[in-house]
Amino acid sequence: MLQSAYYKWIGEQIMSGIKVIVIPDGKICDYIDGKFRNDTPEEYVRQTVEKRLVNEHKYLPSQIFVEYTLQLGSRKPRADIVIFDKTSTSPTQENIRIIIECKRETVDARNAKDGVEQLKSYMSVCPNCEWGMWTNGRQKEVFRKYVNDKGQIEFMDYNDIPSADGNLDDINRPKRTSLKNAYDDNLLFVFKTCHNHIHINDGLQKQSAFFELLKVIFCKIEDERNIPAPLEFYTTSEERSNPDGQLTVQKRITKIFQRVKKKHGKIFDANDEIKLSPRSLAYIVSEIQKYSLLNTNIDIKGKAYEEIVGANLRGDRGEFFTPRNIMKMVVEMINPTIDEKVLDSSCGTGGFLVTAMTHVIMELEKKFTDSIGIEKENWDNDAARVFQDKISEMAATNYFGFDINPDLVKATKMNMVMNNDGSGNILQTNSLLPPHEWAEEFREKLAHALGIERAELRNHNTIGCFDVIVTNPPFGSKIPVKDKNILEQYELAHIWVNDKKSGTWIKSPKLQSSVPPEILFIERCTQLLVPGGRMGIVLPDSILGSPGLGYIREWLIKNHRIVASIDLHADTFQPRNGTQTSVLFLQKKTQEEKDMEEISGVMADYNIFMAMVEKIGHDKRGNPTFKRDQEGNEILISDTSSVLVQDEDNENIISHEQKRKVEDDQTSDVPDVFAEWKKREGIAW
Repeated sequence: MLQSAYYKWIGEQIMSGIKVIVIPDGKICDYIDGKFRNDTPEEYVRQTVEKRLVNEHKYLPSQIFVEYTLQLGSRKPRADIVIFDKTSTSPTQENIRIIIECKRETVDARNAKDGVEQLKSYMSVCPNCEWGMWTNGRQKEVFRKYVNDKGQIEFMDYNDIPSADGNLDDINRPKRTSLKNAYDDNLLFVFKTCHNHIHINDGLQKQSAFFELLKVIFCKIEDERNIPAPLEFYTTSEERSNPDGQLTVQKRITKIFQRVKKKHGKIFDANDEIKLSPRSLAYIVSEIQKYSLLNTNIDIKGKAYEEIVGANLRGDRGEFFTPRNIMKMVVEMINPTIDEKVLDSSCGTGGFLVTAMTHVIMELEKKFTDSIGIEKENWDNDAARVFQDKISEMAATNYFGFDINPDLVKATKMNMVMNNDGSGNILQTNSLLPPHEWAEEFREKLAHALGIERAELRNHNTIGCFDVIVTNPPFGSKIPVKDKNILEQYELAHIWVNDKKSGTWIKSPKLQSSVPPEILFIERCTQLLVPGGRMGIVLPDSILGSPGLGYIREWLIKNHRIVASIDLHADTFQPRNGTQTSVLFLQKKTQEEKDMEEISGVMADYNIFMAMVEKIGHDKRGNPTFKRDQEGNEILISDTSSVLVQDEDNENIISHEQKRKVEDDQTSDVPDVFAEWKKREGIAW
C-alpha cells in the first residue's frame, strides 16, 4: 500500500515536468553550482551556509563561487565560498567582497592551520575583500577588514556578514521589518552554536546551559511581541566587542527578562535571573537577533527546539523522544478538531501537543479567514491580534500535558509559548498515581482548566475528561512500577490466567509484583478518555505480539475499538533506542456498547487498518535517508517555487531554481491512505 504511494509520487514528479536527477552514492549536489561533491561533515556545514546566503541574505547564486582558487604567494589554496558584488563584471581575486571558510565540527577556530588565521590570510591577499566568516557549525567568527593609520591590515569582530543590500544597520540593530524567517536547519545551527558557546565559555553543565539559552530565547520572543515599540533585543558589533558595551547589552536584556517573568510566572520565579556572563550574553544575542522566532515556520522551530532539548534533558526513565515525522503522522491520523480537549499524559518536550495544536490552528485559520473575508497575508494588526487571542483561548481551554519530570514540564511550557502561547495546562505529576494522591495544586489547576469541581477528580473512574490523547509513554523493564497503591487501580496490574478450554484470559484478584509502566499507561489513558474518545499511543511490539501478554490484547478489544495499528521501522528511535515499536489507534467504547456485547456474548465485528512503515527517513545512526532510483542512486528534484531573489538591477523578483533531495519517509503517506480507508469504513473523525 505504501510502496504504491511511493511510485505514485514518482509518477507525479514526471507528469508535472519536474526534473529528477540521479546522485551518485556518497555524493551531494551543491546548492549553488549543482556540482557533485563528497558528502562529508565539512560539506554539510558549507551547504547550510550556502542556503543561508541565498534564502536569508538574498545573494544571487551568480554572485557566489564555490571552491574558488586564490593566489597566495606561491600557493594556490581554494576558498570554500567567495562572494562578489552584483555590479562586479569580472570574478577575479581583486573583486572578491566576502570570503567564507567552512570546517567540520571538530576543527577549532584557534587551529593554527584551519582556524580563523587561515581566513584572515585569504582576506589579506584580496584587496577589496572587506568581510570574512569562519564557521564549523558550532562556532562562527565574522571579521571586517580595515587598514589602520599605519597602513597595516587589521580585523574587527562583527555580528554577521552584511546581506546583499549592503545595509549594515540591520546587522547591529534589526528592525521589525528586517527580521528574517529561519530556513531549513539554520535555526538548529544557531541554537547549537549558542548552547556550545555557553557550555564552553561559562563553564555550565549542558542542562544548565540549555535553560540559560531558553531564558534568552524567551526575551527574544517577548521583544518581538512588544508591538509597536522598537526592538530592544540587539547588540551592536561595537557593544559585543568591548566590556562596557557588553554590560549595556546585559542591562537591556535584563530589562526584557523582567517583563518575561511577570508574563510567565508559571515558568520563571520572581528571583530568577540570566546567569550568563555579559560577554556570552552579547554573543548569544548577536546570533539570534536577526531572526523572527514568532514568524519562522513551526516545523523549523519545533525541530530546532526539540532536538536541542532532547540532547540536554534526556533522563533515565525510559524517555525516548518521538521523532517529528512520527508525531505528525499520528496527529494527522487522529485528526483533533477545534473544540476537542487534547492530552499528552507523558508530554516530554511537548512535541505531540505543539504538533496537534498546529494541526488545529490550520483549521482555525481557515474558519477565521472565511469569517472576515480576508486572506492571512492581508490581515492588519487588529486581525492578527484577534486571531492570536483565539489561539491563546483554544490553547488555554483544550491543550493539556502531564509529565513527572519538572525540567521537561518547563521545557514543554517553553515550547508551547515559543510556538502558540499555550503553556497554562502543562502540569507536573506522576500520571499513574491514584487521583486522590495527586498533589492538591495539580488537582486544583486541572479541575479549573477543565471547568469542573476538584472533588470530581476522586478516583480512576471519574477522570474521563479528554477527547483525544496522543502520547509516547516511557517504557522498559528497567523502570517497573512496584507500588501497590498504584498497581491496585489497574486491571492490567493483576495476574491474568489463560483458560485453556475457552482460550480467554481471566483476571485473578492477585496483583503482579511489578509492571512495566507502558502497560499501566494504556489503562490510565483509557481512564482519561471520555466515552467515544480516541488515542494514538506508541507502544513496544511485545504488547501486540508476545503470547504471555495476550490478556492485554483481550482487555484492549473489550474496552476499545481497535481502529489502526502502524508497525514502525526498527530504526525509528535510533540512534538512542532500538526497541521495535508500533502506534496503536484506539477508540474507547461507550458503556452502552460494552453492555450490548456483554448481553449478546458477541464482540462487534469490524475492520482494522494496518500498515508497515518500512522507510522512516533516517538510518540507525540518525542520518537522513533519501529516495533512490531503481539502481539505488539518490534522486534530486528541482524546486523553483520556494526562493525568490532580486535580479542584478534590484528591480525584478526572480525565482532561483533549487535542487533538493527528498527524504525516504513513508510516514507522510500513511495519513492519506488512512483517510481513504476511513471513508470506506464510515468513520467520521
